[in-house]
Amino acid sequence: MTLEILTPDKKVFEGEVTAVTVPGTMGSFQILRDHAPIISTLEDGPVIIKSKADEQVFNIKGGVVEVLKNKIIVLAEGVA
Repeated sequence: MTLEILTPDKKVFEGEVTAVTVPGTMGSFQILRDHAPIISTLEDGPVIIKSKADEQVFNIKGGVVEVLKNKIIVLAEGVA
């Protein structure tokens, strides 16, 4: 899967991932390969990115996530 995390200022992350956990408005949820298409609003909180090599965490300030055909785009208002 590919993940992009974008803010109004810059591209924060782009790369191949195996799993992503995002802070959804109704609670955090994890996105894995072949996840159903979804668009969801996000709260302030951690985006946990797992890849084959390691794990990274970005704390975002709200936003939106879109998942479609193993491409994940997080549009965040900011990154702390």
